[in-house]
Order: sequence, then structure tokens, then C-alpha cells
Amino acid sequence: MTYGKPMKLLRHFGEPTRRLFLLRTALPIIGLSLFVAMATTGLLLWSTVQTDGVAVSRQQSLVALIISKLESGVAHDQESVTVWDDAVTALRSHDTKWLDVNLGSWMHTYFGHDELYILDPDNEPVYASVGGSTVEPGSYRSIHSNTARLVDDLRARLKRGDTEGVTKQVLTIGASDMAVISGHPAIVSIKPVVSDTGHIAQEPGQEFLHIAVRYLDGSLITSLRQDYLLDGARFSWVNMLARGEASYPLIDRSGSTIGFFVWQPYRPGASVFSQLGPMLVATFGLLLGGVIVVLMSLRRRTLKLIESEDRIYHLAHNDLLTALPNRSQFNDRLADALTRLPSTGDQLAILYLDLDRFKQVNDSFGHPAGDELLREFSDRLRRLTTEADTVARLGGDEFIIIHRQVAGAHEVKTLCERLIETARRPFEVAGVQVFVGVSVGAALAPRDGCDRDELVRKADVALYHAKAAGRSGYVFFKAEMDQTLAMRKDLEQELRKALQVPGQIQVHYQPLYTADTNRMAGVEALARWSHAERGWVAPDLFVPLAEKTGLIDQLGELVLRQACLDAVSLPIDTLAVNVSALQLNNPSFAMKVTSILLEAQMDPRRLELEVTESTLSERPTECQRNIEALRSIGVRFALDDFGTGFSSLGRLQTLDVDRIKIDRSFVQGFGRSNGDEAIVQAIIDMARVTGLNTTAEGVETQSQCDFLRKLGCDQLQGYFLSKPVPKEELQNLLEGRSRRVSA
Repeated sequence: MTYGKPMKLLRHFGEPTRRLFLLRTALPIIGLSLFVAMATTGLLLWSTVQTDGVAVSRQQSLVALIISKLESGVAHDQESVTVWDDAVTALRSHDTKWLDVNLGSWMHTYFGHDELYILDPDNEPVYASVGGSTVEPGSYRSIHSNTARLVDDLRARLKRGDTEGVTKQVLTIGASDMAVISGHPAIVSIKPVVSDTGHIAQEPGQEFLHIAVRYLDGSLITSLRQDYLLDGARFSWVNMLARGEASYPLIDRSGSTIGFFVWQPYRPGASVFSQLGPMLVATFGLLLGGVIVVLMSLRRRTLKLIESEDRIYHLAHNDLLTALPNRSQFNDRLADALTRLPSTGDQLAILYLDLDRFKQVNDSFGHPAGDELLREFSDRLRRLTTEADTVARLGGDEFIIIHRQVAGAHEVKTLCERLIETARRPFEVAGVQVFVGVSVGAALAPRDGCDRDELVRKADVALYHAKAAGRSGYVFFKAEMDQTLAMRKDLEQELRKALQVPGQIQVHYQPLYTADTNRMAGVEALARWSHAERGWVAPDLFVPLAEKTGLIDQLGELVLRQACLDAVSLPIDTLAVNVSALQLNNPSFAMKVTSILLEAQMDPRRLELEVTESTLSERPTECQRNIEALRSIGVRFALDDFGTGFSSLGRLQTLDVDRIKIDRSFVQGFGRSNGDEAIVQAIIDMARVTGLNTTAEGVETQSQCDFLRKLGCDQLQGYFLSKPVPKEELQNLLEGRSRRVSA
């Protein structure tokens, strides 16, 4: 932390050392009356200087703010008439009277603008007003040298379509500067005259330009005196000050000083001292004890001020929960470290950390437990790093480390491994041990660049790849990662568009056949994406992407609606549709499903929603409430990919489902020595005991078909029987034209 000279002196006075105690307190109490008088007088003088310095500084800041507000205010005033269809029309028709009323004299009368000019697309003046009166447009030449650069810059920005700085409050771009106009210090502001509706075609860079000039030595001086109580406020071309005066320079964008605002600042310290000085001299003997009390009181107040400032600084630059530096302080430290790299020849590493499974801790034990875990993890990070390093918390469960003076990539790898290892150790929270992990993304400077934001971004990209690779690992940034991320972002945008374009997201149906009679008992609805350029996009690619980007609700609703509308007229018993945990955790999911069933006029008992084991294993949530609500109207549920989640045969009795689907990996393992036949037999037997139906996925051979029939499986599904097909081909299968099932 850095302090100005006044704050340093305050800290010196408030520091509780023996030397200061002897100097400020002990010696005066002993009886050295003269020394006490001098010390007291010196203290008051010092306080006066410091207080007056702060007061003057604040008044200078106030003047700076006033000028800044006035500059933006002039531009805002202009927009009230320059963003207007009527103004564009009047300029094109050369309606001088209308221009004078609306863009000239009114601006002077209402806003106090002193000079106003309008330039045509060739930068020739077509209108001029000075002091509220219309003058020859040629009078613009008197300020041409002050505005030419601003006009050229603004034309260039308009031509290239630059909209930087445009907000809901700032409607158009503009240009402004300080200048000397007609012997006055002034603000010059330029704005394009544009259509407010957009119905009038205008070639970029060829707009009429409105130039407003506001003098700074007129009403502003009066305002400084009356509204802001700056005594004796005046404008001066040179910085020649009378005794006690203060000044603030007016500097244009080229860095040249065009003049100074001068005033007599209020000095509260001097005012107080002039009243107390004579009184102290006259009554020193009587007030010796009182002086000591005042000194001690002043010392306490100084300490409180320092403590308060330290706390404010700490709150502004540190994370409240962990006391680690926050994003703001991290950015400052990283910028400083990167600035020093060229002169030192060192390397530094940025390590971006994200805790794995932290959300489960919050959900299971509550936010206080999560906070406790974050504090403990922060302490572990401090112990793993050096004084030269910076450990910061960016928010949530994200941390970032600046590792300085790096010898090489091997040193960073070692630190990453230590970070992962320390996160694997159990955390004591809420009276129990919990286990989490950490994923780390690393970027090195100068190898990966020396731009602060770019370096952090690259570490974040590396972190994304670390989490995608299976969590609790670390990845160093590589250039090709940007390409992968860019492809993912492109695919995400294309998926968003596909969900809005009819026909791109299609629904195909894979039949479910009864094992004993080879009858088509139902179909499973599957999303398929027909991309105009990429062709068919694999579901394994776009379905996980939809879950990560929040598009799964929209995708799932589209598939469910189309499947119900198609199936209502098909002679099948069951329509199976896959549902993700994200959809089930949506409080309105059950209502959406019910609405779609009513829209399609489909019997809810024909609908079977397929969910994963992990979804059913969660503690009571919106997911469970949605399942209960849908079961109450007759919708059935199937357990998808059984054997790949938190599986155990004993849990079949507790799962609230009607059917289990045996994962294809077990069917593919038939004939090998890994016991998959026995596992499938056990699953089917247990399901039969508990009253559950079974479906085997991934059937690809006749021998698998025969064996599953022999084991007692209820339904079969797989490419041997039928691949997923559009509705038209499904109807052919139902009519027996393309059936491939063996008797």
C-alpha cells in the first residue's frame, strides 16, 4: 500500500513507539512548559497544513469533476437535437429558419451554448450562431483551426462504423476538446446529426456535423462562486497566484495548457489556528493539563483514522471470506509483475484453479460448510507458495496464483502436482470429512505472452481443458487450445440457430422389440442434427454441448413435443424419451411435460422418460418432485445405462422406476472371459423379483439376441434389429416392409 506525504506523517504521529511517547507526552508532563508549548504549537501548525492541504486537494478535484461533467453535458445537450429525423430533413432542405430555431438560438437560450456551427458532408459551414444570434456561416473559419482535427477524427470514426462509447445514455459518438475560442477558454463539442428512427438513409462519414462551443469564463465562474462556494473564482491565462490562492489547469487533448481556474480556497486548518493561537499563548499555564488531554485525544483519533483507512483498503482489495487478494489486487500485482519481466529476464506462471465437486459440498452440507472449506483451502495454498507469489480468490470456488521467478516448466509442474495433492487430502467441515479435488490451468510468461488479460484468458482456457480431461489434473496452455475453444463456440452458436430453424433438429426413432414375440412394442426418440454444411452432427457432440451451455431445456422440449405429436398416431405401446438431470431440476419441467401431452392428446401412460442412476441418487430436490408429479398422472420412468453409475443390484429395490435398460457395454462383452453374461443374468433376475421390466441396449448380432431371450430379457434394442430411423421409415417397419428381426 502506498500513501501520500500527509498520510505518512499521520501514521508517524499515531505510531505507538517509545520515542514518540517521550517526544509527545512524557517530556511535557515532566514540566518542561516551554517545550510543551512549542510542541503543542508545532502540532497545531502541522495539523493546519495537513488539513488545509487535503481541503485544497479536494477543491481541485471538485473543479476537475465540474469541468468533466460540463464537457459531457454539452455533448448530451447536443443529442437532444442532433438525433432527430426533422433535423436531418431540415439540413438537407436548407431550412435556415428551422435550423436557427431548433439547432441555434434554442441551444443558446436553453442550454447556454455560446457558439454553434453546422458543417455539411464536405465540412463546409451551412449555419452559424454566436451569442444566440445568426451570423454568416463563414465566421466558422475563426475556429476552424481548433476543430479541424476533431472533425477529421469524427468523420473517420463514423465512416468505419465505430460505436465505442455509445450507450443507452450516449446515443451517438462525438468528439470534444478544450480550446481558446474568440478569446475565451471553451469546450468544443462535435456531434453528427443522425436519424432517430433509422428511416432516413445516411452514408457513414457523410453526416452533417453540429459544433457547440461553451465558454468557461462566463457562467461557469459564477457557478463556482455561488454553487460551489469557491471564493474569488476567476480565470487566468497564466498561473500567477496571489497569496493563498489555488489553481487548476485547463489542458486540451494535446497536453497543452490553455489557462487556469484560480480561487481562494477555504482553509479550515488556518481558520481554526488563527482563533486558538492567541488563546493558547495567553492561557498556556492554565491549560497545560488540557493540552495533554488534547494530544492524547488527537493521537487516538489518528490511530482510528489509520485503522479505518487500513480496513477500507483491505475491504477494497481483499476477499472478505478468505482474506486473500481479490480480482482487483490480483490484476494490479500481475500488471506490475509483467512490467518487470523484460528488465529481470525472469519467467512467471499463472495458475488458474477451480475446485472439483465443491457444489456437492454446498448442496449436501450448506453454504457455511462450503465457506469453511474455502478458508481451509486458502490456508493450504498460502503454505504451498512463497512470499513473492500471489494467491488470489476470483470468486466462488475459483482461485488464481502468480508464481514468480520460475526456473522452468518443470518447476510449475511440480507446483501443480503439489496443489492437486493438497486438494485431495480430506477437509474437516461441519464435523465430517469431505473430499474434493482441484483442476489447474497454467500459462507462462513470456512464453504465452505478456498481456495481462490475455495471459489470464489462456490459463482459463487451459483450465477448461483440464476439467474436460477428467478433473483433478493440470494442463499447460497450447496454441491449438484456442482453436478447439473457437470450434466449440462456433458449434454452440450454430446449435442455437438450429434450435430456431425448423428441420435442422430432427427426431429419429429406434424400435424396441419384445424378446419373445419379436413385436415392436415401442420406440426410443433420439435427437438428430442435420447441419447445412457439416452434415449430420454426432449426438455425442451436440447433446453434452447443449447441457453445458444451458440449451438442453430447449432441445429436450423440442424433441419431446415432436415425439409425442408423431407417436400419438402410431400403433406402439411405449414412447421412450431421454431426459437429463438439468431438465428434471427445472421446477417447471413436470408442467411442461403435462402441457405437451395435452397438446398432442397423448395418453401419459404411453410415455416413458429415461433417466440416469446419478439423477435418481440425488437427495430430495426439484428432480424428485418432478418425478413424483409425473408418475402421479401415469408417466413411466426407465433407468438408462444401468451398470455405469452408482450401480448395485441391491439398490434396484429402492429405485422409483418401471424399467431398467442394461448398458450396451455388458451386451458387447458376451463371449469374453469377464463375466458379463453372469452380470446380465443377475440384473434380469433381480429386476424380475422386484417387478421391473428389462431392456438390453446395443444388440448387434443374432447370437446376442438369442442369448438375451434365453436369459429372460423383456425387450431388445440395437442396430441388428433396427438403427434409428425417421418417422416415415418407422411407419414402413410397422407395416412389415423393412423388418430385420429374426424369428
